[in-house]
Amino acid sequence: MTISVTLENTGRVPWRRRLAARLAVALARPLAALPPRRLRRALALASRGARPATVEQAAAARLAVVSVSVHCAGQGCLRRSVATALLCRLGGGWPDWCTGVRTEPFRAHAWVEVAGRPVGERDEIRHYRKTMVVPARP
Repeated sequence: MTISVTLENTGRVPWRRRLAARLAVALARPLAALPPRRLRRALALASRGARPATVEQAAAARLAVVSVSVHCAGQGCLRRSVATALLCRLGGGWPDWCTGVRTEPFRAHAWVEVAGRPVGERDEIRHYRKTMVVPARP
């Protein structure tokens, strides 16, 4: 069995934004290792008092995260999505953080979305059924 692994293209990100992204990625690493229920609880706590993020904020956060972490730029969707949400939170916003599954072939995935639209994801995301969502809680 072969799996195609490609890294996402990254753009130029200002050094201050890269520093904040590194912090978000560092925080996301232990969070991504938590059991699902505890991860959901931790992210719900982080989303408290946040305004909903805009598509532009979420896309910029995602770009910054993949520009500082090879793991997040590759197959690390859980850490990437958690770090993206946390980076948005550092700016006062929160995208909807989601996980989901598809059955044929079976796959699990984690992503962020704004107003029901996935941010920075391929079209195949529409085949995933959401299993967990942590929305903004103003």
